[in-house]
Amino acid sequence: MFALTFPPLGHIVDWPGFAGTEGQLYEINKVVLVYAFGVALTLLVFILGNKKQLVPSGAQNLAEISVEFIEEQIVAPTIGTDLKGKGWAPFMLSLFFFIFFTNIFEVIPFIQMPASARIALPMLLALTCYVIYHGAGFKEHGPGYIKHALVPPGVPVALLLLVVPIEFVSKFLVQPFSHTVRLFANLLAGHILLVTFAVLSAALWNASWTVVFLPLPAFAMVFFVAFEVLVSFLQAYVFTLLAGVYIGSAVSHEH
Repeated sequence: MFALTFPPLGHIVDWPGFAGTEGQLYEINKVVLVYAFGVALTLLVFILGNKKQLVPSGAQNLAEISVEFIEEQIVAPTIGTDLKGKGWAPFMLSLFFFIFFTNIFEVIPFIQMPASARIALPMLLALTCYVIYHGAGFKEHGPGYIKHALVPPGVPVALLLLVVPIEFVSKFLVQPFSHTVRLFANLLAGHILLVTFAVLSAALWNASWTVVFLPLPAFAMVFFVAFEVLVSFLQAYVFTLLAGVYIGSAVSHEH
């Protein structure tokens, strides 16, 4: 028999600080380091995309393709293709790449921690989007934004007593919560999955005859690492796409 000891959940997502004072806001740990890498790499995308070269380099081509992807696959279908819609592209680009880079560190050796597995980051990003899209709505419609947000077009007057409270709860209370949890839950679940198979592989390796079963969790871990790379991209895309949908809905003139 062999002992399989799974680390407590708090140990999976909580990392001791290596700089600053423990428990203080300015304490620096692995998660804060991932935040810093995410910011730096996102800035690098803008720097590479803004280089003025007659013949773009490979890195610059990648940056330009990324910008086109955000404009064509997120901004255009959710906010619009006019100048006002394209004005949201830098924000969407920043949001997408920051989330992607902080996610992808889940599979980077020696770090192996997605910052989005700590709810603080998804919550901050969701609340930032919440303020931005409602602020954009009030800027576009003035006080009439309340009616724009709560009264869907074509709803009979008799149903407004039912529809308006539902729209209020959905758009002003549930949206930031669901926006947060979707990103947080997916990255936390993937992180726990990878830790589970890593612990299982280590336990089988250190055991006696059970080492013959080691290839099973080892192969599964390779598969789930590749899967989490896809999840890192998809969750960044979905979060940014939803932000675009919310902004587009707030500034639209369909009513």
